[in-house]
Amino acid sequence: ANTIAHRVCRHLSRRGWLEGEDESVFLSDSAGSDDGMDGLRMSSMTYRIATGRDAGCKVVTLQTLPGDAGSLEGDAGKVGGFSLHAGVAAEAHESHKLEKLCRYITRPAISEQRLSISPQGRVRYQLKTPWRNGTTHVEWDAVDFIAKLAALVPPPRAHLTRFHGVFAPNANLRAQLTPSGRGKRPAGDA
Repeated sequence: ANTIAHRVCRHLSRRGWLEGEDESVFLSDSAGSDDGMDGLRMSSMTYRIATGRDAGCKVVTLQTLPGDAGSLEGDAGKVGGFSLHAGVAAEAHESHKLEKLCRYITRPAISEQRLSISPQGRVRYQLKTPWRNGTTHVEWDAVDFIAKLAALVPPPRAHLTRFHGVFAPNANLRAQLTPSGRGKRPAGDA
């Protein structure tokens, strides 16, 4: 987790999207391009209201008393907002685990079952697990919720799925593993 956190922070710093030093880093307001979506994305990432008279204020959260956060078990690590759990594995013959992994990877951005309208007419989203500070629900005005969703839409022609390892574009084994046979062919193949 330390390595991943370090590499992501270094990448964001090189692009000018991260400011600060050591433990006190934050996203830069100048990050990205001038496509009009930057403000929505920044507000979305920092749980702030993007539009209207309350723009820049924190969104409403419903909280309960925070429980015992517990410790990460096994091969898990958590560093500065990054978490990595390397203890979950699925062998090729474990189809139920592979199916569960595929469902996780292809899940939608939000769960409709946890989405509702509050008695005040605000959009309420119930978190799957409470945050460490006890937050169980987050509420937005309808327009702010739409702004939050708009920030999740990728830019045109940008793929959000990244392939690494043997599925990377220039991996030596990719041509042998993918149905289309695309990829870098080993030197002996012709």
